[in-house]
Amino acid sequence: MGHFKYASDVGAPVEVAFTYTDNHQFVPDWAFAVAEFEPVGDTDHGSGATFEATLRVGLWHPTVECEITDYRRNAVIEYTLRRRRKGKPASACSPLCVITLRFDPLGYGRAVLTSETEYRTPPGLTGRLLSKMLAAAVQSAVRRTESQLRREIEEFHGTDLVGRIA
Repeated sequence: MGHFKYASDVGAPVEVAFTYTDNHQFVPDWAFAVAEFEPVGDTDHGSGATFEATLRVGLWHPTVECEITDYRRNAVIEYTLRRRRKGKPASACSPLCVITLRFDPLGYGRAVLTSETEYRTPPGLTGRLLSKMLAAAVQSAVRRTESQLRREIEEFHGTDLVGRIA
């Protein structure tokens, strides 16, 4: 498994940052390569909520299942992505990657956003040959996602959507 972790400060309180990130409708705005993110079932937030994510990677548009596996209000949202396989429930498939977003108060209306990603590398010789290229691609995607999420949270905080008087 590969692993990357980034932390940055966000110009918004933890509650605002978490509220924005918790809304599934905003995920395509900040998550790298996510074109669609639709809930599967009745729950659209919290632990156990499942989503169907359509990715956009060049000409390839795979659909993966994304489940929130750890959820602590104003603290942590963890997404587990699994590839869908015919005849098997997604929960029986091994995860492609696990993305954890942590929110910590920094004071003065700011928060620390920590993005952590663990991803599976292909097994065998193919995995060893492609590991550096895959690591570079995942690292770039994690950085872009974290940077875009930070910008989107700050823009969201600057609007009247959160009850702030402009």
